[in-house]
Amino acid sequence: MISTINIKNIGIIDNLSIDLNQGFNVLTGETGAGKTLIIDSLSIISGGRFSKEMIRKGENYSYVEACIYMPESEIAIDGNIIVSREIYENGRNSCKINGRLVTVSELKEFMKSIIDIHGQLDNQTLLDKASHIGYLDSFIGDEILEIKYKYRVLFDKYNKVKLELKNNYGDEKEKQRKLDLLKYQLNEIEYAKLKVGEDEVLEEQRKIMLNSSKIAENLEIADNTLSEQTIDSINVAIKALEKIENIDEKYEKKLSNLKNIYYDIQEISRDINAMKNDVNFNEEERNNIEERLDNIFSLKRKYGNSIQEILQYKEEVEKEIFEIENLDEINNKLKNELKDIELKMMELAKQMNEIRIKEGKNLAIKINKELQDLEMQNAKFEVEVMHQEEFNKNGLDVVEFLILTNIGEEKKPLIKIASGGEMSRIMLAIKSVLAGVDKVPVLVFDEIDTGISGVAAIAVSMKMKNIARHHQVLCVTHLASIAAKGDSNYYISKEVKDNKTVTKIKLLTEEETIKEIARIASGDITEVTLKHAMELRKSAT
Repeated sequence: MISTINIKNIGIIDNLSIDLNQGFNVLTGETGAGKTLIIDSLSIISGGRFSKEMIRKGENYSYVEACIYMPESEIAIDGNIIVSREIYENGRNSCKINGRLVTVSELKEFMKSIIDIHGQLDNQTLLDKASHIGYLDSFIGDEILEIKYKYRVLFDKYNKVKLELKNNYGDEKEKQRKLDLLKYQLNEIEYAKLKVGEDEVLEEQRKIMLNSSKIAENLEIADNTLSEQTIDSINVAIKALEKIENIDEKYEKKLSNLKNIYYDIQEISRDINAMKNDVNFNEEERNNIEERLDNIFSLKRKYGNSIQEILQYKEEVEKEIFEIENLDEINNKLKNELKDIELKMMELAKQMNEIRIKEGKNLAIKINKELQDLEMQNAKFEVEVMHQEEFNKNGLDVVEFLILTNIGEEKKPLIKIASGGEMSRIMLAIKSVLAGVDKVPVLVFDEIDTGISGVAAIAVSMKMKNIARHHQVLCVTHLASIAAKGDSNYYISKEVKDNKTVTKIKLLTEEETIKEIARIASGDITEVTLKHAMELRKSAT
């Protein structure tokens, strides 16, 4: 239960501390005094949304703290858990559980098992279709929980084997898709017949092609110069030195050096002459080189930065293809194991389905009786148990609560109920039946009595009183019949203090409670209204 809630700087609340009690806590008071702000604060401490417009004027932060008495909790200190949330104008949040910083998501996850806030059209769990199967199974109890536990063990193993198969390409479609891709890549690389270094050679050839005119022109100049001038001049110099080589050794050496130069230049001249022929490319050859380089570039973009890397990737692809094609033995074993698990799961799912269908009808009967008590004689509640093909954590079932509120209409999901008053009574009927199995200890009802009055209002008050036997209930109400059922009645008011409006709260005595019931019932406190209030209070006890 929530024993204390402290609220600072939210709306007209400056600093408010509320000590709550077990059972039925009723909040009444003036319009605009801050009753809804208290519920909003509970929503904020539960990880709900917060608007900076909610921060009290003149302040730069809001703060909500709740002391939750949960002696059975492992994290409780002296039986208590302190939860707080501080929010600043710039949007920064500081959330703590027993002094430990947590995220808003972590706070929300923790609090959803502690508090459930109900407005006219704001039901955190009952309107969520995904939660309906949990409510039904809780209603059924031990008969299904044991089967469900066995199923969950198998379901975890089922998912583990499926994942292993997927990683081993055990899924036939995935395996074939992967093989097709790998074989396509292998064929593409093999068809290219790549050779290490060929791209460098081709790039060199391409470079020469792009500069062929310039190369040819200058090779021609070099060839002509060497042939016509240099070689002939050196030949004349050699003949001159031959005439004096016998005179001195130094002339003989120079002649030898010059002859070597002559032979080198002759060889260079022949090479240059041959090079002139190499730069004569035809257009077809040019196109072939461009296409080959484009093909190599495309393969590099897909499979590696160099031909060496592409060929290495090719080896990896060949290895992976071999592994996939030879995984059959392992995968067949896993597939057989999966089939065995599926058969066992199917049997347990069938058992759960039969129980859910049978007990779903019993739950509907009980809720329909509650609806009749709540003056909804024409309403018909139904638990629909639907079958699906894929296994889920609850078997093969999907459960949804449906309601027909008026004769001649179609059954609708709870979330599509238009009337707030009808939704309030439907929710109370469900909560009344499930009160004993609903594990959320704190229920908050924010003016869910809107749209109901008379006999229906009395019925609603009785149901809420009944729910309070199993839960701590907080209820903001404007109905005297509901206020009369309170175990603890609080009066919310406002006053002007230092030129600022502030919210006040007071735990009422029995005498003050009678007066408040009288005020709510007629708007005035007279002898007649006090007598009526006492009668309502007496009937409540």
